[in-house]
Amino acid sequence: MRGPPEANETVRALSIPPDALFDVRAFGARGEGKRIESGAINRAIAAASRDGGGTVWLPRGTYASYSIRLQSRVRLYLDEGAVILAAEPPDCASDTEGYDPAEESIAARFPYQDFGHSHWHNSLIWGEDLRDVAIEGEGLIRGKGLVNGDFEPGRPPAARRGVGNKAIALVGCENVVLRDLSIREGGHCAVLATGVKNVRAEHLRIDTNRDGLNFDCCEGVRVIGCTINSPNDDAISLKSTYALGRPVPTRDVLIRDCMLTGDYLPGTVMEGTYRRLGNDARTIAEHYVCRIKLGTESNGGFRDICMRSNVMRGCRGIAIITVDGGVVAGVTVENLAMHDARSAPIFIRLGARLNGPKGTVPGRLRDVRISDVHCEQLYTSMPMIVSGIRGHPIEDIEMRHVHMRMRGGGTARMAAIVPPEAVRSYPEPSGHIQCFGPALPACGLFARHVRGFEVRNFTLECIRPDRRPAVWLRDVRRGNIRVARTRGVRVRGPGEAHHG
Repeated sequence: MRGPPEANETVRALSIPPDALFDVRAFGARGEGKRIESGAINRAIAAASRDGGGTVWLPRGTYASYSIRLQSRVRLYLDEGAVILAAEPPDCASDTEGYDPAEESIAARFPYQDFGHSHWHNSLIWGEDLRDVAIEGEGLIRGKGLVNGDFEPGRPPAARRGVGNKAIALVGCENVVLRDLSIREGGHCAVLATGVKNVRAEHLRIDTNRDGLNFDCCEGVRVIGCTINSPNDDAISLKSTYALGRPVPTRDVLIRDCMLTGDYLPGTVMEGTYRRLGNDARTIAEHYVCRIKLGTESNGGFRDICMRSNVMRGCRGIAIITVDGGVVAGVTVENLAMHDARSAPIFIRLGARLNGPKGTVPGRLRDVRISDVHCEQLYTSMPMIVSGIRGHPIEDIEMRHVHMRMRGGGTARMAAIVPPEAVRSYPEPSGHIQCFGPALPACGLFARHVRGFEVRNFTLECIRPDRRPAVWLRDVRRGNIRVARTRGVRVRGPGEAHHG
C-alpha cells in the first residue's frame, strides 16, 4: 500500500496545513465495502476542521457511503485504489438513513430550474459556503447508488428523502480544486458548482450517465486536461440560473485541452471495454450528446468565456445560447477538433423562451470569435447555425479557418425549406427536440437575424452530393461571408441565399 499523501501545490495554494493528516481508518473506516462508512469519513473531516484544516486520507479500499460533508481548509485525498462508492438509498429513509435531505432551496421561490440543479445537500459529497477545499488523488468516486433524474424506471425519484442525485455538489464556495480524480456514474451531475469563485477542475476522468461538469453562476473557472464520456447529456455545461435567488452571470471561464466523447456506453471507457453506441436514427437522436454548452438556462448571462484546444468525438458540438434574458458577451473558441459530430457543430442561438420572472425580455448575444475548427460529420448533415430572432439580432460574430467534412445528401426539397422562427422553443437543433425542424436549407452555414458577421477561409466537403447551398442567409446585416473551397456542393444556386 502506498504511504500517506505529501503536501503539494494544492495544499500550498489553499493554505491547508501541510503536515496535518487524518487517516479515515483512525476514525473507524475499514474500506471493505460491506458497511456504510460516511460516518467515519465525516468524523475525520470534522476533526481536521477543528484543528484548523488538513488532509483527510482514504487509503486503498472501498468505502460505501451516503453524504460526505466537506469543510473549509480540508483536502479529501483518495489514494490509488481508493473508491468512494455511493450506496443504494434505503427503501424507507428516516432522519438518520440515506443521503442528506435536499435543503429548503432558495430556488423554490424561483421555479425556473429543475430540481437537480437547485439542491446540493442530497449528494454523495457536498459543501456549502466553504473556502479552500480540495478533492484529489488517483482514486475513484463511483455513483452507483445515485439516481440521475426523475425518469429512471425502477429507481426512486430524486426528490424523495434519503436519495442522492449528484456525485459532487458545491454552492457558495471559494477557492476549490478538483484534481486527478475518476468519477464513474455521477448521477444527474458528476460535478455541480453553483455560485463558486475560483474553481479548478484538472485532469479529471469522468465516465457518466448524465452531465459531466456543470458550472452555474460561477466566476474564475479553469477546466484543464479533463477526459469526459457523456453520451446522454452535456459533457461541460455553463449555466446562469436563479438558483441563488437572483440572476448571477457566469464569467471568466477557460476550458482547455479536454477530450470529450459521447461515443461509448456509460462506464465502458473507464472499464476499458469501449463499447460503442449504435448508429441508427433513434440512437443518434437519444444519445451522442457530449456537448460543451453555454446555456440553456441563461438568466444571468455569460462573459469572457474561452474554449481552447479541445477534442470532441461522437458529440453535438459547441452551443452558445441565451434564451432567458441574459447577456452573452466575449466568447472565444479556438483550435477545436470534432470527429463524428452528430448535430450542428456550432450552434449559436438567441431566443425568447424567457424562463424567468414576469417582465423578462430577450437578452443580447454578441462578440463571439471562432477560429481553427475542424469538423467531420459522418451520420448527419446539420450545418452550423447562427440564429437570433426578429428585432433581437445576434451581433458581431467572426469565424476564421473553419473546415467541415460532411455526409451530404441534401435534396432540392430541403434547399427550399424556410425553417420556423421557433422564438420560444427549447434551443436544440437535433434529436427529439428540434426547434427548427428535422432539416435545414443549407449544408454548411445557416444564419438568420445577425448584425455584423464575418466568415473567412471556410471550406466545405460533402461526401455525397448535396443539393443545398453551402450558405443560407436571411436578415444578415454587415455580413462578409467568404467560402474558400467546396466539394460536392454548389456555392451559388437559385433561392439559396437570402439577404435582408
